[in-house]
Amino acid sequence: MSRPLGGLLTAVVLALLTACTSTPQAAPPTIAVDPVHGPADVAFAQGMIPHHQQAVAMSRLADTRAASPQVTALAARIEDEQGPEIEQMTAMLTAWGAPAGQPMGMTGMPGMMGPQEMADLVAASGPAFDRAFLTMMIAHHAGAVEMAQTELAQGTNPQARTLARSIIVAQRAEIDEMQRLLAV
Repeated sequence: MSRPLGGLLTAVVLALLTACTSTPQAAPPTIAVDPVHGPADVAFAQGMIPHHQQAVAMSRLADTRAASPQVTALAARIEDEQGPEIEQMTAMLTAWGAPAGQPMGMTGMPGMMGPQEMADLVAASGPAFDRAFLTMMIAHHAGAVEMAQTELAQGTNPQARTLARSIIVAQRAEIDEMQRLLAV
């Protein structure tokens, strides 16, 4: 073996050994997914992913547009809660061999905002943003609760059903909080 090729081979082996022995810092944890599922479970995850993505997109706007610190804090919580749920549902769909969601702008899904509503929210700021965000997010969360209730009625996957129950509890509590904030 020639010396340049030997050096290259050594470098490759060292890189492979380093890669095999080091723990990647940014790698997401592997989510074990129960393989039992039916069409309702797939539909739940495929619909809820873009639904949650829209909620996250709406919430990110609060950082620079909200007047109320309570609205900003609520929006940050929504983003923090729904990001991991998106990852969980994506892992479920991957394990089931199903495509991971529908396009985010899909209308006809309960609680989804249309393009004009999203444009209006993007254009708003201050107290007008707060009112629009809270009003729209109440409708958005009510849609998620409806979708989760459908999963509980028709789904068979235990993880999807647990997630649906969690979504119902969390989003009903946030709806109550948003209604209180609107009343102030």
